[in-house]
Amino acid sequence: MLACVLPACAPQDAGASAPVEGATPSVHPQSGLQVIPLTVTTGGRAHRFRVEVAETNEAQARGLMFRTEMGADEGMIFPYRAPQQLSFWMRNTVLPLDLVFIGADRKVLNVVANAQPYSEEQLLSDGPAIAVLELNGGRAAELGIGPGATVEW
Repeated sequence: MLACVLPACAPQDAGASAPVEGATPSVHPQSGLQVIPLTVTTGGRAHRFRVEVAETNEAQARGLMFRTEMGADEGMIFPYRAPQQLSFWMRNTVLPLDLVFIGADRKVLNVVANAQPYSEEQLLSDGPAIAVLELNGGRAAELGIGPGATVEW
């Protein structure tokens, strides 16, 4: 029964989340979630995003499911209080997404590129992670975001 309520592109085991520190928040008109600035630095270049913060179990369970569009510099971050193995899936997620798994040192552990919409395949972090950043599919490769890139929020 629990599997029926687990959402698309959301953690399969939505654990406790961490509060997000950052600049002046705004609210996303569709999700109602706080939107914060996030910067990914790789190869000496920084790229800025505006991301929705899925910090409650409910927001993490909903994730980006049923969304039909997202701007090139938008995304969603799923923060966690403690590093842990993370597992996501794409159930009810319309958009192909890149899942950027972030370690405790705020460096990218791994990227699952162009995750298939509606798939229930487990998408895993390559080790203990403190967050997952979801971007439009192909965006990470386009910007050169990969293991070792630094993520600040």
